[in-house]
Amino acid sequence: MPIQILPPQLANQIAAGEVVERPASVVKELVENSLDAGADQILIEIERGGSKKILIRDNGSGIAEAELGLALSRHATSKISSLDDLEQIVSLGFRGEALASISSVSRLTLTSKPAAQDKAWQACAEGRDMQVKIKPAAHPDGCSIEVLDLFFNTPARRKFLRSDKTEFAHIDELVKRLALSRFDVSWTLIHNGQTVRQLKKADSREAQQKRVAALCGKNFLEQAAFVEVAYDDLKLWGWVLQPSACKEQLQCQYSYVNGRMMKDKLLNHAIRQAYGSMLSAEQQPAFVLYLDINPRQVDVNVHPAKHEVRFHQARLVHDFVASALTDALLQLEPQQQSSEVVVPPEPSAFAMPEASALKTRSEPVQRSATVPSYVARPSAYAGQPYRPAVAQPAAQSWPVFAEKTQRVEQSVSVVRHDALISQNRYLLCSGSDQLWLVDIALSSARLWLEQGAEPLPLLMPVRLTLQQTEQELLLCKADLLSHLGFDFLISNQTLIVRAVPAWLRQSAVAQWLPLWWQGWLQQQDTQLLSLLLQQLLGSGVLQAASLVKHFPLLSQQGPHWSAVPLDLTASIQLLQDSDGS
Repeated sequence: MPIQILPPQLANQIAAGEVVERPASVVKELVENSLDAGADQILIEIERGGSKKILIRDNGSGIAEAELGLALSRHATSKISSLDDLEQIVSLGFRGEALASISSVSRLTLTSKPAAQDKAWQACAEGRDMQVKIKPAAHPDGCSIEVLDLFFNTPARRKFLRSDKTEFAHIDELVKRLALSRFDVSWTLIHNGQTVRQLKKADSREAQQKRVAALCGKNFLEQAAFVEVAYDDLKLWGWVLQPSACKEQLQCQYSYVNGRMMKDKLLNHAIRQAYGSMLSAEQQPAFVLYLDINPRQVDVNVHPAKHEVRFHQARLVHDFVASALTDALLQLEPQQQSSEVVVPPEPSAFAMPEASALKTRSEPVQRSATVPSYVARPSAYAGQPYRPAVAQPAAQSWPVFAEKTQRVEQSVSVVRHDALISQNRYLLCSGSDQLWLVDIALSSARLWLEQGAEPLPLLMPVRLTLQQTEQELLLCKADLLSHLGFDFLISNQTLIVRAVPAWLRQSAVAQWLPLWWQGWLQQQDTQLLSLLLQQLLGSGVLQAASLVKHFPLLSQQGPHWSAVPLDLTASIQLLQDSDGS
């Protein structure tokens, strides 16, 4: 067979195979055209699941009489006109294939009246011949598109349609996704003459929450938190369900990029990674999330149905979404302490906070609230190098073992030897003829103060509001904090955390940092650091393995940290006895 140009009718039907999968696909393409036309009132009327009739009516800008015939031609669009437009697409449609593809497999009638036009005009096209007939009509300002007898001329495609109930269920789900993408539009969905959904405009946050509750269920809204985080030209906002409320059944999972419905693999992976071990393998996350990004940083021309996009800085977007949601979910579900180990009480007011106590500080997450947490890239903080004083030998006030029946001093109960090594408080090291018991928090604090640390930038700087006394205190400690690996910017009673030591980068900085400095007035530097590390280790926020990795001297014998020598024979007997106690 020789190479030849396909006839327009055949080319349109081939394109229809990509664009028109089922009645819901027709609804999607036509409604997106209505939204691009600026409509804020959309009526969707369906008969027999869409196989018999699909009617979309809007109050948008409409199509002028002279352009009606052209609108049904392939590759005809008002959305883009140059390659530069293709690189920064802000409309939902842009290829100019939908109307031509739909009219090639149905009986299509397009009626339109722009506000500046005296009367309405109607264009009709039917099936393969694609002959467009234009005639006057009566219609208010806006546009109506009626699609009758879908796939009437392609029986092979028609027999793949499911039952009317199933096809309408796909349309109903699509309308839910569309209604969640545009709160500024009122929606009406009718099936076989019965009104199924009628949603008013939701201009306020309260009205938006009502729409979310109506479409996703009251239980979702009651157990979800509102998140709003920004970084440079990235902004993530929406609702995310707390991990304990996630179920095995698939719940609402709606994500949008610049208002476009998405089923993007990168976004789904970032969201699932944020939940991480907080969900079992069977539990499904639930969310309604919106990502706003510079249109030049995203390519939407990568999928026939435009369900996926390609980000120019994919790693940045992935890490931004994962980091923002991880921080939010950690505040919703604070890590529980292990019940096997008795953590010694500390003579300080410092304690790991409940989720509700954090909102007055950083406010990255609010339940049914509207206060956003904006993060901006600040200028560099330049601090003077800190020179720690030479550490003096300290009195041994750490726990020691004396006899096999003796309890550990300082209110720490004897526990199983495997837990003693692994429960984030003590490190048991062996020498040639001795065991060394190392208090990880105190030892790490001394090494941290002596050696300092390199700052590791946070993916997303954390912004906190300061009281005047807190600001003065932090300014006094600026050199120390810089030496310890913190990179802060303080301005107008606002603290912006740009970097932290490596072992703290994956923790929820907004949780522990505000409460750490509350005890600074009464603490010396070593005690200050030890206090922080004890609380983070005890709560499971920080893992001892991270500190051992960064301070290898912890596992070596030496006189300048809290390593207590133990008699090997007595220690083994003690551990054996404690194993059965």
